[in-house]
Amino acid sequence: MADPKSYRPASGDIPVNPGVYRFRDEVGRVIYVGKAKVLRQRLNSYFANPAGLTPKTHAMVHTAVSVEWTVVGSELEALQLEYTWIKEYNPRFNIVFRDDKSYPYLAVTLGEKYPRAQVMRGDKRKGTKYFGPFYPAKAIRETLDTLLRVFPVRSCSAGVFNRAQSSGRPCLLGYIDKCAAPCVGRISPEDHKKLAMDLCQFMGGESTKFIKELEGKMAESVSTLEYEQAARYRDDIAALRRVFERNAVVLAENTEADIFAVHEDELEAAVQVFHVRNGRIRGQRGWVVEKVEDSTPEQFIEHLLTQVYGEAAGDDRIPREVLVPVLPENTADVTAWLHERRGSAVSLRVAMRGDKATLAETVRENAEQSLRLHKSRRAGDLTTRSASLLELQESLGLPSPLLRIECYDASHTQGTNVVASMVVFEDGLPKKSDYRKFSITGDAARDDTASMYDVISRRFKNYLEESENMVPMVSGEIDISDAAAKAPARRFAYPPSLVIVDGGPPQVAAASRALADLGIDDIYVVGLAKRLEELWLPDDEFPVILPRASHALYLVQRVRDEAHRFAITFHRKKRSASMTLSVLDSVPGLGPAKREALHKHFGSVKKMRAASTEELLAVPGIGPALAQNLATALAASGSGAPAVNMTTGEVLD
Repeated sequence: MADPKSYRPASGDIPVNPGVYRFRDEVGRVIYVGKAKVLRQRLNSYFANPAGLTPKTHAMVHTAVSVEWTVVGSELEALQLEYTWIKEYNPRFNIVFRDDKSYPYLAVTLGEKYPRAQVMRGDKRKGTKYFGPFYPAKAIRETLDTLLRVFPVRSCSAGVFNRAQSSGRPCLLGYIDKCAAPCVGRISPEDHKKLAMDLCQFMGGESTKFIKELEGKMAESVSTLEYEQAARYRDDIAALRRVFERNAVVLAENTEADIFAVHEDELEAAVQVFHVRNGRIRGQRGWVVEKVEDSTPEQFIEHLLTQVYGEAAGDDRIPREVLVPVLPENTADVTAWLHERRGSAVSLRVAMRGDKATLAETVRENAEQSLRLHKSRRAGDLTTRSASLLELQESLGLPSPLLRIECYDASHTQGTNVVASMVVFEDGLPKKSDYRKFSITGDAARDDTASMYDVISRRFKNYLEESENMVPMVSGEIDISDAAAKAPARRFAYPPSLVIVDGGPPQVAAASRALADLGIDDIYVVGLAKRLEELWLPDDEFPVILPRASHALYLVQRVRDEAHRFAITFHRKKRSASMTLSVLDSVPGLGPAKREALHKHFGSVKKMRAASTEELLAVPGIGPALAQNLATALAASGSGAPAVNMTTGEVLD
């Protein structure tokens, strides 16, 4: 790896103009393209303190051996040049939306003698009417197949059409009545063109007109006892309604908008976009991208828009409105660029209220579900799990396979109600039956390191005690009845291959000290720090930094997040219980047993406060006088008034 100091340009040599810069590796490949309003300020940030950079940027500046820049006249020019270079060089450290195919459209070639209905991508063609965009392509293909039942327009290629015309026999679609077969003269060119125009009118939003016409024809056929023809009309009506339902109106009829949403974590981001045309959702598209560069949400949205609309041009590809979760940094320049690409004005904004904000929330939920599904698929794959365990073992230099991993996390509210969690993963999957919760009190609750020392000590003291009491394994017949009666519950008897603590060097040192004080030297400890997601080993000056897209990093993050979730859940439950006790302590005659009965019956103070006196009386041990005192105390605590001792009248803190 190169030392950034070896190729750092002198600060005075870097201009203060807007521009675009490129980092190159040792063989001259462009590995990163960026733009800046002030080139000197941006480039100096890469070299001022390389050790303080996030891992992905740290890797980029150490992979590069040179940096070059181009000065431009404005930020808008920088935006355009950055997009051009990203498309040209495909740099490995830039965010790239992999699925960069153009959108599919339903196209009707009205300029031809026999118009053809087809699904098309790419640039617009003269004399062709386009509807869309639609996504996925399967949806519009199914829609077209349904429409051909009612509007049997030609959909075959020129080669198929010419062969049928020369042979005098139509293709299969002509035989099954999904094509009017103009190739063999079953319909005149004029009537066929009218059929194509009807299809365009239906796709343009005039669906009710055609459904009413078919309903009238069906009624007429029934009146003349032509039931087979009436059944065909009935099926045609059902087909049109299916198409109509797929394109239900969600916004005003004149709405033309693309609605974007992003859900991200430290490593990846899921993007979803709904395409709304004529008030209808015409398509949905999504990506899950690796975050291989440092970027704020505003910068991410700017990269997203430039890549999605970079190849688009014209008012049918770029809508009048583009709704995003946050506005890009250079909103004016991005809006001007979209205006230039579309050829007319584009409104770039955040939906704050109304139907559009509601639909934007739906798009966001889709993005969140997309990222969750992506991660669960990675975690659920056996091959991936095996690879991640092996990669983690090799990265940490451990001698044995990581069959069992335990992770510990502490949770508290400003030093109160301190708790900790222990979660267990075996073969890369959670083993929830072995999860444990710890309440931490006294000196052990003074800070995170003391809490970690206490938890590790308690867990492995139990491990040592249970290990000493284990009966040696001897080959032979087992007396099941005796074994079941004599075997103690072994909650902590299985040692982990690796202990992960949530935190950096202080927490790792505390956990290692706890194991050393117990005389345990064959269990390995590592800490996962949240800020940069680096792994800290005991007594190591520098952390282990896993590649940002590595399976091992996904595994340890998932283990850490599960420990955090389990700790937070226990902490909230304990805090709720303590709040319940603090309110109920003021009620005379309410001892521990009755408090426990109330808590078990209602579950929370909120539900107790909402309960009537009759519902309070339903709790075992609660009489009329106690129920009345309890209701008064709960009402006082809920209204913000001070709690009062019912016997003495003393105001309680």
